[in-house]
Amino acid sequence: MTMNTKRNLIAATLTLLLSGPAFLTTTPAIAAGPTAKPCRPGSSACQVQPLSAAEADTLSFMREEEKLARDIYLSMDQAWGLPPFSNIAVSEQKHMDAIKALLDRYRLTDPALSEIGAFKNDELQQIYDDLLARGELSYLEALQVGGLIEEVDIEDNEAAIAATTHADLAQVYASLLCGSRNHLRSFAATIEAQGVAYEAQYLDQEVVDAIIDSPMERGGACGAGGGGKR
Repeated sequence: MTMNTKRNLIAATLTLLLSGPAFLTTTPAIAAGPTAKPCRPGSSACQVQPLSAAEADTLSFMREEEKLARDIYLSMDQAWGLPPFSNIAVSEQKHMDAIKALLDRYRLTDPALSEIGAFKNDELQQIYDDLLARGELSYLEALQVGGLIEEVDIEDNEAAIAATTHADLAQVYASLLCGSRNHLRSFAATIEAQGVAYEAQYLDQEVVDAIIDSPMERGGACGAGGGGKR
């Protein structure tokens, strides 16, 4: 499945999601910290094989996709002032930074705009606007939006890992993937603590159940600060 097809599926999913009751209490969040050291011009670290056009396109897309997650969580934190949005926004910034280091390493243009909620990719802009509107309906809807974002990110990171031949890209994508699984666990646990079962919104239900029924991941592929509490 191509990235464009996936983005279209996300937009279609948004129109089918059910609303739920508002205002829940919360559980602590997690912050994942993938690392991709920036190279210095002239150093051996900069002597890298160029990316294919598809790899470069995916890397640029992932930079804006991580920005979308960060910007939504910052906006939801401002709207509701409740966990886990603030902490997970910090994690998403780390994800953005890791992707930016890779863009710099391969001398690719950074597509991320500095303005919160602004995107070069028109499809991501529309998705952001739709998710923001949904998340402003209630605190529960905001949490459900977080779960949806992380489910999509999980699939996109898995696809990105499978499609690259560059170990540095695969390593960072794996760290982002681990962080997204932890974030999904946090959002699901926050919802389920109120007696509301978390239902899959994008991935297969059995895949989501396997993730949220397993413990938070720490260390290894998750990178520094990848753990957290449910």
